[in-house]
Amino acid sequence: MTNRVFIIAVVALFSTLSVKAQFHIGVKAGVNAGKITGKSFKEEFNYSYLAGGFAEIGLGDKFSINPEVLFSQTTATTDTSFTNTLPNFKNDQLKAKLNYLSIPILVNMRLFGPLHIEAGPQFGIIMNKDKKLLDNGKDAFKKGDFSMVGGASLHISAFRVAARYVIGLSDVSQVTNQDQWKNQALQLSVGVAF
Repeated sequence: MTNRVFIIAVVALFSTLSVKAQFHIGVKAGVNAGKITGKSFKEEFNYSYLAGGFAEIGLGDKFSINPEVLFSQTTATTDTSFTNTLPNFKNDQLKAKLNYLSIPILVNMRLFGPLHIEAGPQFGIIMNKDKKLLDNGKDAFKKGDFSMVGGASLHISAFRVAARYVIGLSDVSQVTNQDQWKNQALQLSVGVAF
C-alpha cells in the first residue's frame, strides 16, 4: 500500500512540475578573462572569447537546470620559474593557448525580478593544444578539466546577461608533479533565449 502511495505522490509531483515547467534554448557569446594558476605562469588574466548554446529547463517558478555547451579559449604566459620547473622546455615556448569545449550544468534560482543566481559543475574537453608547449612529443596539458561555476544573470524578456566565475578543481598539467596548473576565468556574456 505504501509503495502505491509513494508512486502516486511521485507521479503527481512530476505532473505538477511538467505543467509548470518551461523549456528554452538559446545562444550566447562573451568575453573570457582566463588564466592558468601555478608558479609556472604569470598571475594575470588574459582576454579571449566564449560562444555557444544553452538550454533552460524550468522546475517551477524559481528554479531551472541550465546545461550549456560553450567554446571557450584560455591563454597564459609562462613565468621565469617555468624553466626551473621544466628545464627541457625552450625559451621560445612562452605562451599557452587552450581551446576548450566546456559543458557546465548549472542550477539557476530566480531571486527577485530579473535577477538570478547560478552555480554548478563544469567539465572542459581540450580541443586544440598550443603545439609550442610540447616536449619530446608529450602534451603539456591534460585532455579534461573539472571546474565549479558560480555567478549571476539578468533575464530581461528573451535576453540573458551573465557574469560568472569559473575555478578549476583539477590539475591540468600533464608534464610535472612539482607545480599544479589550474584554470580560472571571469566570464561576461550576452545571450538570447528562444
